[in-house]
Amino acid sequence: MTLSDPPTVSVLMPLRNAAPHLDEALASLVSQRFDDLEVVCVDDGSTDETAEIVDRWSARDPRVRLDRQAARGIVPALTRAHALSRGRLLARMDGDDIAAPNRILRQVEWLESEPTASGCGCHVRYFPRRDVRAGARRYEGWLNSMRGVDDVAASVFVECPLAHPTFVLRRAAFEEVGGYRDVPWPEDYDLVFRLWAGGHRLGVVPEVLHEWREHPERLSRVDSRYALDAFLACKVHYLLRTLLARPRPVVVWGAGPVGKGWARALQAEGVHVVAFVDVDPRKVGQTIHGAPVLDGATYPGAGLDEVSGARSGSSDAASARPLHLAAVGQPGARDRIIGLLEGAGSRVLEDFVAVA
Repeated sequence: MTLSDPPTVSVLMPLRNAAPHLDEALASLVSQRFDDLEVVCVDDGSTDETAEIVDRWSARDPRVRLDRQAARGIVPALTRAHALSRGRLLARMDGDDIAAPNRILRQVEWLESEPTASGCGCHVRYFPRRDVRAGARRYEGWLNSMRGVDDVAASVFVECPLAHPTFVLRRAAFEEVGGYRDVPWPEDYDLVFRLWAGGHRLGVVPEVLHEWREHPERLSRVDSRYALDAFLACKVHYLLRTLLARPRPVVVWGAGPVGKGWARALQAEGVHVVAFVDVDPRKVGQTIHGAPVLDGATYPGAGLDEVSGARSGSSDAASARPLHLAAVGQPGARDRIIGLLEGAGSRVLEDFVAVA
């Protein structure tokens, strides 16, 4: 490949004061076993040696390119990197992570084997392990439980099912949905939701191909757009525009903090939460946020539809099958609820969806 030839893959790398680990990150990219790529670095107002480090790499390897802008944030930096990129596939990478030598190769191979898919991620490992907290380990384990397209789709309302720095997306799909947007919640989750809502299939290479650095200054640790309430606002926003786009009652499985939080957020948007379902005998029979708590241990799934419609008070909503939300956080509980709903004939992303 000459510099004038468009590469197959453009790696978008926004940078802000990334000097401490940038050499290691860039080294992992230029030594990829798939070499038909470019690395488009956008220095977003760094005050350290970030730009100088990229310049040194660019002098040795013209596939590494640098653009500089005043400090504007990650979304403008990603937007600029996209505008400068030339590849038909767009990959992501952060300036403090490490890509396995075959990461890009394996993801390109996966996309070639799945021509109807619009993108994929891969499994990850947080490092250094001494700095990885319990919550990050749980998220790592959950991410690495994704095995294919169906898992990614079914999990989209739980958390972002693909790690952002592992994205490899077809350029056409990325541009079709409008690329990155500056929104009051995570920009990567917003992009995944728009791709999913637009009918795009997203998958995963079920191999640990990316080392994801954990440290207290990570953007997800310090920016309000990555707080729990921002994640919930994002999920509710897209639930209202997809599975709840028509009038429809909601049944919340789980009357704990997760279920109550979802009920409050949906009621604030005018959604009729007609019942909770729980197995805790201390909660069964109570009324929470105006909805009765039904006994999940004895209540048949088919009967929920009748109760939901009868309580809705709206002829439109009453005629609609309720949407069941599996809204629990305990390990294993979500899978048990999904099993009950599927056993009653409910269909994922039509009659029910797992949320968190």
